[in-house]
Amino acid sequence: MRAIEISRPGGPEVLALAERPEPVPGEGEIVIRVAWAGVNRPDTLQRAGAYAPPPGASDLPGLEASGHVAAVGPGVTRWREGDAVCALLPGGGYAEYVTTHAAHALPVPDGMDLRAAACLPETFFTVWTNVFERGGLQAGERFLVHGGSSGIGTTAIQIASARGARVFATAGSGEKCAACTRLGAERAINYREEDYVEVLRAEGGADLILDMVGGDYLPRNIKALADDGRLVQIAFLQGPKVELNFAQLMVRRLTITGSTLRPQSVSAKARIAAALEAEVWPLLASGRIAPVMDAEFPLEEASAAHERMESSAHIGKIVLKVAGG
Repeated sequence: MRAIEISRPGGPEVLALAERPEPVPGEGEIVIRVAWAGVNRPDTLQRAGAYAPPPGASDLPGLEASGHVAAVGPGVTRWREGDAVCALLPGGGYAEYVTTHAAHALPVPDGMDLRAAACLPETFFTVWTNVFERGGLQAGERFLVHGGSSGIGTTAIQIASARGARVFATAGSGEKCAACTRLGAERAINYREEDYVEVLRAEGGADLILDMVGGDYLPRNIKALADDGRLVQIAFLQGPKVELNFAQLMVRRLTITGSTLRPQSVSAKARIAAALEAEVWPLLASGRIAPVMDAEFPLEEASAAHERMESSAHIGKIVLKVAGG
């Protein structure tokens, strides 16, 4: 099969088209004939040598894909060959075939094509577990998401708004801010022109903040939180180390938490998949929410897709066309 390898740690140019053996499903696994593969920030970190795959995972990049089931392993009862699915992957999505655990696959939502379905797993798993499970966001609460025009941001805005939260988002341009408000943000804050801390404090503070920036955003996030507020950290684009006055956590009863998705157990990811199918897939099937598409590239132009991702010019999701459909 055709696949994209990371020939060595480095920039987008190190991604190379190669031939690999087709995978064989193990106990509880399925093989997917990939139609489309999602491109995500962790892929670029892996390519740069900063995010190693967990033990036993494919060395190929790619954490989500859509396509049709090509083979089922022992113990798999839900899926049959030919079923249309989208799936969270341990790696290996930049290829014509990929293996994943059967419980990490979900049916393509009614009325959605495979291109859009490839955009769902990585961001939807991440948003659901961090915003609603770890963060406990409730209807009526004030929710701030940084990077509102990213794949994570556009997903978080839509689900939070659909579930009744008051949504605020930061973004770096007028165009990106406009995209955030179209998706359901009550207020989009251009961080180049306004101080999000002042905006949120004027509203009473954020009950929940989802942040992937880190760095000097960490102490500012603490200031932007309401008393009893929660900060959920999912990445550190500006670095994980900063000086922070933890007395504020005690006095104002704040909570700081966070998670990464890829290292979690098979059972934990299966539980998230089940929750998404029950709570969020109906919103997708009804058209109340939908993935925001930025750009598509053929598999062999994965390096260009990574350049687009790292430019931060994108709004929404970037995908690779493997077989289409």
